[in-house]
Amino acid sequence: MSLDTSIDGNGVVNININGRFDFNLYQEFRAAYKQVENPTGTTFLIDMSGTDYMDSSALGMLLLLRERAGGDKSNISITGCNSEIKKIFSISNFERLFDIS
Repeated sequence: MSLDTSIDGNGVVNININGRFDFNLYQEFRAAYKQVENPTGTTFLIDMSGTDYMDSSALGMLLLLRERAGGDKSNISITGCNSEIKKIFSISNFERLFDIS
């Protein structure tokens, strides 16, 4: 399990999650978005193409990111989800809160 973060020239924060997305990534995930001084209006791209497992703590971490990034005004896209992760997002109604593909 690992997490890689980069900020491109346009200020877009890219967070790539590989392996398990669970509570063991909490500190690292939080640090990835906390490094942005003014997260409201910032675009966050969460790439989960390398993620093979996600639990409820990951859902909580995504909600904390959403809150920090401006709540309903946040701009967060989650991409590369496998069918199991899409199912988790569907069951938890996260499609209403995030742009998921």
